[in-house]
Amino acid sequence: MSVNYAEVIEYVKKMTSENGRPSNYPFRSRFEHTMRVYRWAIKLQSKLGGDLDVIVLAALLHDIGWDDERPHGEVGAELAVEYMDSIGIDPETIRRVGEIIMIHEDKDSDADLSLECKIVMDADLLDEVGAISVLWDSMATACEDEASYKKAYYRIKNYYRNNKPKIRRCKTDAARAEYTKRMQLLDSFIFQLEKELF
Repeated sequence: MSVNYAEVIEYVKKMTSENGRPSNYPFRSRFEHTMRVYRWAIKLQSKLGGDLDVIVLAALLHDIGWDDERPHGEVGAELAVEYMDSIGIDPETIRRVGEIIMIHEDKDSDADLSLECKIVMDADLLDEVGAISVLWDSMATACEDEASYKKAYYRIKNYYRNNKPKIRRCKTDAARAEYTKRMQLLDSFIFQLEKELF
């Protein structure tokens, strides 16, 4: 199968900017998130195997849909199926990618998922956890009234506490190992920040 991924990426850029999904912060970009998920999916695939085309297409197209009334995975799957059909992707790949997009948000699922689905779900989970979450929390705090280092610290620590148990959502050992490394990094960062702030 020969896919022009540059064109797919342009389509994703267009869809994520036009789909009407509200951004809770001015610095959050759904397209940049998608590109990070895409890169993580490729890294996980290189360790775990699986159909690279299915993984790449699902990672790139996973967040193109949005509707205030329906799950975004459902809307995204419909759009992705239509788009892939229009560019000549084979029906079996379309089916597999559509299924992944449809359920990618159900991170607590214990269903018997394909390796490709596990990889895309893990790549999506890994994004915005780790060093990047420190950036997010700091920038989010800076957007608030009376921003301060201590407010950022409390937000970073709170999200660290909330995210730490989410390792249970990792579907693969490779993602679990990466998630553990990121939690260790945050643990060290928070410890150091406490010494410097208090």
